[in-house]
Amino acid sequence: MKSKIVALSNNEDFKSLLKKNKISNKYVTIFFGSLKNKDNKNLNISFSVKKKIGNAVKRNFIKRRLRNIVNDAVKKISINFGYSYLVISKPSMLNNEFKNIKETLFRELEKIR
Repeated sequence: MKSKIVALSNNEDFKSLLKKNKISNKYVTIFFGSLKNKDNKNLNISFSVKKKIGNAVKRNFIKRRLRNIVNDAVKKISINFGYSYLVISKPSMLNNEFKNIKETLFRELEKIR
């Protein structure tokens, strides 16, 4: 099943998610919770990379990695579509192998259910 991944758009959505549940590891911090006025057919997820991490090329590289991992996660594990997610990356994402990052994020996403 191919689901559409939709980014959060309102500033209020970001602010309310930052007040909800949080799970963290050495690669990312994931804020999650249910938002009102949200469609449960699409996955509401946004990726954020701080400017401290590097230039635009490095930041976009990290976002592409995260998007790829989430697309695989939707296919392989059950992600709660009732929640909205905000994924904030850490500098350690840049220098580690994709496989390690993917395994760690899969474990974190399975915990959220």
